[in-house]
Amino acid sequence: MNSIDLMVNEHKYIMRMLKVVRKACYLILKGQDIDYEDFNQIIDFIRNYADMHHHGKEEKFLFKEMQSHLGGIGDNLVTHGMLVEHDLGRLYISDLDDALKRVKSGEEESKLDVISNAVSYTHLLTRHIEKEDAVVYTYGGKNLPEHILNDINQKSELFEKEAKGQGIQDKYIKILEGLENKYN
Repeated sequence: MNSIDLMVNEHKYIMRMLKVVRKACYLILKGQDIDYEDFNQIIDFIRNYADMHHHGKEEKFLFKEMQSHLGGIGDNLVTHGMLVEHDLGRLYISDLDDALKRVKSGEEESKLDVISNAVSYTHLLTRHIEKEDAVVYTYGGKNLPEHILNDINQKSELFEKEAKGQGIQDKYIKILEGLENKYN
């Protein structure tokens, strides 16, 4: 297993969900009621597939090794770039979740916060993924020693086997496809 190729492939699923998020927000802007179940599924996908599953591999394996073995450039790239953006994404999703609760309780004006946090997340993640695919992964793949890359691959493979046993990939791809069918 090549863990970097796997993570690039996972980005494709995340990017597809970002399109769903934008379309769901556009419908709110056009006056449709918020479909809370759809937003719950979106948040579930983001928190558990994009963040815990995908970012989990990045943070536990690849980024950790880049910080340890690639000097100041690797550490700065990860610490002051990728990890900051992961945390900002988590903040947007937390604020989105809070805004949805406020709207549901009758605070109509909080629809602005639903749209702004959701769309801000899509903008952040789109740029973030482009940087990871074009710069961060490439830099790590070219500069980490082969034995470190092999270790990352082995750890990622075990991580994936455990996730597969729990049905993570199947569950979230099914959620994504269901939402894509509705919002296309």
